[in-house]
Amino acid sequence: MSQTLLSILAFVPLVLAGVLLIGFRWPAKYAMPLVFVLTAVIGLLAWDMTLNRVIASTLQGLILTAAILWIVFGAILLLNTLKHSGGISAIRRGFSNISPDRRVQAVIVAWLFGCFIEGASGFGTPAAVVAPLMVALGFPAMAAVVLGMLVQSTPVSFGAVGTPILVGVGAGLDKSGISEQLVTMGSSWEVFFHLIFSRVAIIHALCGILMPLIMISIMTRFFGKNRSWTEGLAIAPFAIFTGFAFVIPYAAAGVFLGPEFPSMIGALVGLAIVVPAAKAGFLIPKQSWDFAPASEWPAEWMGKIEMKLDDMSGKKAISVPMAWAPYVLLAVLLVLTRNVPELKAWLLSLSFGWKDIMGETGVSGTLELLYLPGGLLCIAALGTFFMHRMRVSELVTAFSESSKTLLGAGFVLIFTIPMVRILINSGVNASDLISMPVAMARLVADSVGDVYPFFAPAVGALGAFIAGSNTVSNLMLSQFQFNAAELLGMSGALMVALQSVGAAAGNMIAIHNVVAASATVGLLGREGITLRKTMLPTLYYLILAGGIGLIAVFIMGITDPLVIASN
Repeated sequence: MSQTLLSILAFVPLVLAGVLLIGFRWPAKYAMPLVFVLTAVIGLLAWDMTLNRVIASTLQGLILTAAILWIVFGAILLLNTLKHSGGISAIRRGFSNISPDRRVQAVIVAWLFGCFIEGASGFGTPAAVVAPLMVALGFPAMAAVVLGMLVQSTPVSFGAVGTPILVGVGAGLDKSGISEQLVTMGSSWEVFFHLIFSRVAIIHALCGILMPLIMISIMTRFFGKNRSWTEGLAIAPFAIFTGFAFVIPYAAAGVFLGPEFPSMIGALVGLAIVVPAAKAGFLIPKQSWDFAPASEWPAEWMGKIEMKLDDMSGKKAISVPMAWAPYVLLAVLLVLTRNVPELKAWLLSLSFGWKDIMGETGVSGTLELLYLPGGLLCIAALGTFFMHRMRVSELVTAFSESSKTLLGAGFVLIFTIPMVRILINSGVNASDLISMPVAMARLVADSVGDVYPFFAPAVGALGAFIAGSNTVSNLMLSQFQFNAAELLGMSGALMVALQSVGAAAGNMIAIHNVVAASATVGLLGREGITLRKTMLPTLYYLILAGGIGLIAVFIMGITDPLVIASN
């Protein structure tokens, strides 16, 4: 079979998933088992993978599934604990004091708070934390999931304290080979790596200015009483102001400080600027905006986890700062565990897993119960128990409610993530074929020629759509993007930067991220509807990033030391 046909065949599982989820609106619990079986068959018959490797990849996927479910459980447990402590009622009251306008609340909670959680933790945690919190504030469950997914864009490349750049790009490139070339021309890996992440920060900043406005417009158009784009655009001055308040410190941190802190710094500075401005009514329309009464919401908007005002009645009064204290504790724990080497090493040592599963080299899985955000979320929930002086029975009820929510998500993810691992691990096979994701990327590159910079972000997004991770997409495709740049005589640093930006945007449509976020609000079975709404912002991001790539190459003539040497 020719390489082109193989590359087309590699796309088939993704096309099937898209057709079933988005086209036919199948629930993921029916679509993903079928996609998993098809992927395994293609791996065995077309890619010549051994049965042992397919089974090992499946088991690896199940270990990763457990890790994701642990994060989902922690997020729901914290929220349910706050519900029973009375904290959610106080948080609602606090947001009403800032602004009763749901558009303003969406910007502050989903975008700025979500960006901070992404910067501290990454790996899908923002949607898992933000979505249930927004439901508790009175947002429709589906709107909460969509907004939570849209956070998975600008801050993602610098999420988890820079992991997608430091690990994804750093380990995804042939560091020794590139370093040798750089040394011969008087440069260094450090200079080249700085070029990559500074360009990532600048491109993201340009794209991210409009993301708060896009989020609000999506919300008013699809979830507003009048289904109006105009009601979203009416708050454009405030939304764009918020965009600048985030991206300016974000880009400055990315260029001058490094890849660890741009998202956290951008979010903290943004919150410090935007919250007082919102309280003062700065740039906010006089006419406040709210959803229609919940009794008028379509059934498909509603999740199984509800937090009506009645749920909060009878709870002891808690101050707004004390209500937010568990989330502050969570943020502190995330930052400390990612930046204190001794603490990080101790938590990582309290893990268990399976190395070289079934004897397959490189196929391993680890479950880090305390280091993963799920463990920290559970610690924050326990902290809530003490800080809010709860009764043991209330904590037990919160635990019981949270456990029941996991069942549906677990069924879907036990097929979705093993399917992903088969795709990624397909590079080891009896026919010496490149892996399926790289084959797909190569097909795109070979088809478009010199305008490839426009499509480079889409290739990164494809990797993230498959893997549900910017980091994994960068690991798979950074060297491919660098090689494509060399063949075209273009900047390798720029092409890898476009890869990282696109991989971040691809998280907005990553299937298992949608499933995990949906599980936190009891919205399983409607993943295709969510994807239809997150597709538009994803296309915006990829088109703008690709356009910036073309301008950088063909108008600004941006290059790097390796291109200069080759010329």
